[in-house]
Amino acid sequence: MAIVIAVAQQKGGAGKTTLAANLAVALAPGRRLALLDADPQRSLAHWHRLREANREAAAAFDFLEVAGWRLGIELERIARLHDLVLIDTPPEIDTDARQAVRAASLVLVPLQPSPPDLWAAEGTLRLAASERRPARLALNRAPAGSRLRAAIESEIAARDLPVLASVLGNRAAFASAFASGLSVLEAAPRSPAAAEMAALAAEVAALAG
Repeated sequence: MAIVIAVAQQKGGAGKTTLAANLAVALAPGRRLALLDADPQRSLAHWHRLREANREAAAAFDFLEVAGWRLGIELERIARLHDLVLIDTPPEIDTDARQAVRAASLVLVPLQPSPPDLWAAEGTLRLAASERRPARLALNRAPAGSRLRAAIESEIAARDLPVLASVLGNRAAFASAFASGLSVLEAAPRSPAAAEMAALAAEVAALAG
C-alpha cells in the first residue's frame, strides 16, 4: 500500500496547490507516484494540463481528478498501484478533506506567516488529531527578515505546534513555474526557491518513510 500525503488547509490562498504540485515533481523520481486533485476549484488540474503541453516537464507521475463519494474508493484503488499518493484537498474542512486526512500517512498544512493562516491551520491540525494522523505545518511564502514571520514562528514554537524545519520563501519563481505547468525544480533548478523546495521535499520524504 502507498504512503499517502494529504496537503490540507481550510483557509484559501495558503499555497496548498502550489505545494502539492512541487512536491509531486520533487518526489516522483524513483517512485510510482500519483497526484490527486480533490479540490473543486481544479487549479491543480489546470496546472497539469499546462504541464502536458510543456516540453520542459521532466518528472513523470499519474494525475487524477476525483471528489465526492468516489474519493474513498479511488484512494483505495490508487494506493494499491502506487508507492506514494499526494492529495490536494478542498480549502475547507468538509467530507472530502476528512476522507483525505483519514487516509493519510502524513498531513501537511501550509500557512503563510500571518495570524489568520495560523488560526485556520489549527482547525486542520485538530482534524488530523481527531483522525489520529501525524501532521506538520509548512511555512510558505515567508518573507526573509519579516517581523510578522518571526512573531508567527515564535508563537508556533511557544505552543509546541508540529512544524517542518524547512521554509519556503516569498519568491516569484514558485508562481512563475506554476503558471507554466512546471515545478520550480524544473523551471529554475539553480534558484534559491528550488533549493528550498528540495530541502522541504527531503524532509517530507524522511517523515513519511
